[in-house]
Amino acid sequence: MADMIADLKPDLIAGIESRGFLLAAPVSIRLGTGMVMIRKVGKLPGTVVSHSYDLEYGSDTLQVSDGLVPRGARVVLIDDLIATGGTAQAAVQLLRKVGADVVGAAFMIELDGLGGVAKLGTPARCLLSYPA
Repeated sequence: MADMIADLKPDLIAGIESRGFLLAAPVSIRLGTGMVMIRKVGKLPGTVVSHSYDLEYGSDTLQVSDGLVPRGARVVLIDDLIATGGTAQAAVQLLRKVGADVVGAAFMIELDGLGGVAKLGTPARCLLSYPA
């Protein structure tokens, strides 16, 4: 996965709770970048920036710690799976809200045909693709 995004030259890797952390941490080590966690409400210490969004089955909120993403930082978002893309799209919007330049996203698995990648507004790369 690190090789798949190395050409994007990220400053930071952002992992989406919680399986995304398992992928983002070793990728950030391999690429020599920092890593930030995107979590659900109430799980991060200190001051946070929030972004609420609607899903097909309700609504949710994601948060990132305030001040950890420098304005203009090149960020690649990582998660284990992308299906309809609602959470990943919200994570991209949250990162942009704090001033990140989201240069791409990477996923272990894409459920092809559900349109998630198209919603992101940033290039996405997937290791595996399965029909939905």
